[in-house]
Amino acid sequence: MPLSTGQWQKALAADRLAPVYLLAGEELLVLEAADALRAQAKKLGYSEREVLEAGQHFDWNDLARAGASMSLFATRRLIDLRLPTGRPGIEGAKAINAFCADPPPDVTLLITAMEWSSKHDGAWNRKLDASGTMVVFNAPRAHEWAGWIGARLASRGLSATPEAAALLAERVEGNLLAAAQEIDKLVVLHGEGRIDAAEMETLVADSARYDAFKLTDAAFAGDGARALRVLAGLRAEGDELIALMGWLVNQLQLALRLANARDFAAQAKVERLWQAREQLFRQALRRAPREHWLQCLARASRIDRMAKGRETGNPWQEAERLIAAIAEPRAAAALA
Repeated sequence: MPLSTGQWQKALAADRLAPVYLLAGEELLVLEAADALRAQAKKLGYSEREVLEAGQHFDWNDLARAGASMSLFATRRLIDLRLPTGRPGIEGAKAINAFCADPPPDVTLLITAMEWSSKHDGAWNRKLDASGTMVVFNAPRAHEWAGWIGARLASRGLSATPEAAALLAERVEGNLLAAAQEIDKLVVLHGEGRIDAAEMETLVADSARYDAFKLTDAAFAGDGARALRVLAGLRAEGDELIALMGWLVNQLQLALRLANARDFAAQAKVERLWQAREQLFRQALRRAPREHWLQCLARASRIDRMAKGRETGNPWQEAERLIAAIAEPRAAAALA
């Protein structure tokens, strides 16, 4: 029987790994659970990892070969099998069942599936569950949202009154990704500590309004026109540029850390980026070199000083130029 999320946390803290894991369900929750498992594996001496993408034309013999191959350094190995649709097909089911029936020593198989429902249930995953560990991560039900938000806030060093947690749950309207984004924003805008309902009302953007997340997502996606529309909307709604620049500086610092990293994927995991945002930054960094992001960050810091009255200039106008340069590096001449 699949583990509950509470049982999963206990299993994750064990001093040894199961031979095989299947983590399936909501993308954000699966990605975070897989990251946690990889971190635990590293602590337990799993110093080698092989990634297999089980797409449409995947050769399932590669799974058997990965399990049978010898480690170069006689260490424990993790086979990271991505199963996007949650359906391995006939050949895939045979290959997974064969691995489960005779798992290689010092090798753990991690299978992640971002799509999962009762229709995915089959003999292959039931056999896997009998010999390994299976966890299905579902979005919280309506009555569970406030508790989920409270737990996630706590994991980020924050807490909220019941009224504040309920307010955030109402604002995100059951959108798991939006909830995660709002909580990440609270860390930046509020810092550690307890948030009451009045503070939550002030800090959390209604999903119907323009917000800083939409602005930075559009800018880093290269959609300059949309990013400038969002910026104009924020200004029209009376948003403070100081708070906006705090978030923009945060995201530019993130872009610079990723640009400086020798291994982009490894740094993205350190930053706890889910797949969609990892791809967003990957594409943005392809459009411009490290020096461009360093220049953007310097300009953002100057705009922040303008907004606080510590430097002369038109901060909103300069913010428009900066957003245009983030979205389209060829517009970087605007930074001069």
